[in-house]
Amino acid sequence: MINNPALCAIFITFSMYTVIPVPALDWTERNLRYALLAFPLVGIVIGIAEALWAALCAALGFPPLLTGAGRCLIPLLITGGIHMDGFVDTCDALGSHASYEKKHEILKDPHIGAFGSIRLGMYLTASLAVWTSLPGIGAIPATAFFVLSRALSGFSLMSFPLYDKTGLAGTFAEAADKPRVRQGLLIICCFSTAVLIANGFPGLFAAASAWLTFAVYYRMAKREFGGTGGDLAGWFLQTAELCMPAAYCFITYLEAAL
Repeated sequence: MINNPALCAIFITFSMYTVIPVPALDWTERNLRYALLAFPLVGIVIGIAEALWAALCAALGFPPLLTGAGRCLIPLLITGGIHMDGFVDTCDALGSHASYEKKHEILKDPHIGAFGSIRLGMYLTASLAVWTSLPGIGAIPATAFFVLSRALSGFSLMSFPLYDKTGLAGTFAEAADKPRVRQGLLIICCFSTAVLIANGFPGLFAAASAWLTFAVYYRMAKREFGGTGGDLAGWFLQTAELCMPAAYCFITYLEAAL
């Protein structure tokens, strides 16, 4: 039996949010207490995998398209697409323009609809284009993208009203030591934001895009769903992870043109 709270949090988080094999633990309140605080660690793992892939592509002389395709797919391969599932479900619910109750039913529906399919195709196309355009981005700012998105996503579950406390996100949120987890995630948010800002104007605009997306997410969750949940937190995470490299890419090329 594992008694270390930090290890319990890490193993629970990685078993839920990645396909990486870890020791199986019971989802007790004790084991879930700090699970969301370990969520940004998944971002570090993704950042390391991205850096290794980029280094391999550079060493072997792979074209930017292949490098970008790998960087586009690595987060999905490591997470198993759990957040993308939430993104697609949320897009389907938003596209319905229905009542709170109907939107909540759509979120629970395991089938993908037309709106989700369209947004998924648009997302992957945009992500491929952005990462193909940034083959030389540093490992540190790229990792900060994945850490900040997860810290903000976890922070939202600690701070926003929940429309469903019985789902997986609700289980994690309700079992958490909210004051400490919220404080810890906010510190990680501030640190990863500072890391991006330290990378000049591209990093500054990338961080700003994440916080702007967070504000849009709060307004959308409150207005369209009456609160947040796991699917909406996944929608935010995926959206932020597209907006940050897109902003970084735009400012990088803008600086080069001026």
